[in-house]
Amino acid sequence: MAGNTAIKDVGNTLISLLIDNMKDLPDGSIVLGSPGEIKSDTRISLFLYKIQDNIHLKNQEMQQVGSSSMRFPPLALDLFYMLTSHPSQENTEKTLEAHLLLGRAMQVFYDNAILSGSVLKGSLKPGNEELRITIENLNIDDMTKIWSTFQGKPFKPTACYLVSPVRIDSLHEISITRVVSKEAGYDEIVLKRRNE
Repeated sequence: MAGNTAIKDVGNTLISLLIDNMKDLPDGSIVLGSPGEIKSDTRISLFLYKIQDNIHLKNQEMQQVGSSSMRFPPLALDLFYMLTSHPSQENTEKTLEAHLLLGRAMQVFYDNAILSGSVLKGSLKPGNEELRITIENLNIDDMTKIWSTFQGKPFKPTACYLVSPVRIDSLHEISITRVVSKEAGYDEIVLKRRNE
């Protein structure tokens, strides 16, 4: 489980994964940021474009914390990212180079589809976290809607990914007490029936 830094730590984990597996690219050319705000030396960008509840983990039970309190279950999220390659110039050779970079980055995510252990960064490390990276197939209308938010930026080669489940621990706890006795009232029910 992770604290409120989980979203940041997932981004850091994904960028580190790409940098570690694409070491031939210059420093600073793989960034976490919007395709609409990239610098000219950026070759790969990763952009968090949507966050939503993970419907499969929505109704978890409360967790016991010690003998006297219960904690609300963690907030379970799905994070959606755009992986985009950027050519250094707009010509056929550079565009093909951008396609090659996108393919390499997609290969990194495919080969590391389950993230756990030492790969995870920040608050994700201590627990038994396991994140899954899966490709998210968006239709052309949805992709166009996203790209239309980047004013004046032409469409670039892009693949979308889902990273899940990302858990953020709840800080909300309630006190509990041990049951020491229980009265069922069975005697009274039997007596009432006999008297009727």
